[in-house]
Amino acid sequence: MADYLTRRDGFWRYSRRVPNAFADFDKREIVQLSTGIRVTDDPRGIAATKKAVEINSAVEKQWHDLANGIDSAKAKQEYDSAVRVAKRFGFSAPIDDPTQRSVPELLARIERLEGLLKDQTISHDDKRSLVMATYDTAPKPQITFRECAEQYIEAHKAGWKNHKHLTQWQNTLATYVYPVIGSLPVKDIDGTGTKLILKVLEPIWRTKAETASRVRNRIELVLNWAKTMDYRSGENPARWRGHLKNLLPGTGSIASKKHHPAMPYADVSDFMKKLRAIDNVAARALEFTVLCAARTNETRLAKRSEIDLKAKMWTVPAERMKTKKEHRVPLSDSAVAIIKGLPDTGDYLFSSPINKGNPIGANAMLKLLERMGLRDQVVTHGFRSTFNDWAHETTTYPNHVIEMALAHTISNQVEAAYRRGDLLAKRVALMSDWESYCNGEAEPQD
Repeated sequence: MADYLTRRDGFWRYSRRVPNAFADFDKREIVQLSTGIRVTDDPRGIAATKKAVEINSAVEKQWHDLANGIDSAKAKQEYDSAVRVAKRFGFSAPIDDPTQRSVPELLARIERLEGLLKDQTISHDDKRSLVMATYDTAPKPQITFRECAEQYIEAHKAGWKNHKHLTQWQNTLATYVYPVIGSLPVKDIDGTGTKLILKVLEPIWRTKAETASRVRNRIELVLNWAKTMDYRSGENPARWRGHLKNLLPGTGSIASKKHHPAMPYADVSDFMKKLRAIDNVAARALEFTVLCAARTNETRLAKRSEIDLKAKMWTVPAERMKTKKEHRVPLSDSAVAIIKGLPDTGDYLFSSPINKGNPIGANAMLKLLERMGLRDQVVTHGFRSTFNDWAHETTTYPNHVIEMALAHTISNQVEAAYRRGDLLAKRVALMSDWESYCNGEAEPQD
């Protein structure tokens, strides 16, 4: 999408030549629209690229509507209205091809219609819908793949974990899928549409394996939704098992999973000494994260109301946990000392020194690691791996205790049985031993 960005008068502008397929409908040779984002505010064009995706989506939809000569939203509204009113008055729904309606059936519909048109209690709009249903002039609109995708997203976004997931859906579809099949009637993407799906996937399957796999899954989900909605029929050409698996290599064989760069546990105590010498809120947040083996957002969004200093306990609410279950974190003496030493500037434990009343930025701890000279060597999330390695390799705590401390989901049914409680007493001891290790004190004890 960056290819469509140009700089002009200090602003990023969306600029795209009208495709030949739409040249007869859009006489502009080049479409140029401002993103409203200044180059000085976004020198690398990151925000402008996201805006360009939105603009490009709207422009492509406009081209599609011009090419089809219809307002697709209006067509769907008229069809839905015709179906609703026909059902209300005992008519069958309009069919796509009026020639398939038998003459006797059509005459019977017209006879019933004439009586209903004289009924003064029926509204003008309902009478119009009845006429369209009777004469089959409101056929089911040929909804496009893109329209199905947008409706799928709208129907499911409330159940997604965060806005980032929504943005990923929108951006990957706009970048890789819509240019190929976005404007196609979804009913035409049936069991014979495998070549279309390959046209989307093959250019990125070997170079962007993880992204390509997600794109394939998203296409499959949208097409399944469209079939359930009766917009299409037949097999799903984006399905993996028994189909695309026969045509494409597994993404796992192309690129191995990238793990978060983590610090060897032997280096942790020296690192913590250097970290404690830094006097700012990001340093205290990172120190707290390491001591609690927490995830980045669990720490940065932590609130004072979640802390019980008397019980030395931090209760992370379910909505902020990856597992969507409330998680109790035993606080070591060092973690408690960090909390007590923080200024009381609002609800958040680790408040932004710039944006008052807000938590520290999402990358505050990562940028701190970079300033400490650890760029590309360690990321914030990697300290969870460090804790995991230390606990498994140098202590005798059972695996299920360690996994509970990390708030992981256990698939092993035997171990899961141990976790019907939260093993709090054992986790208190585990986190105390981890604190001692981080402080360079006595070796951990069972």
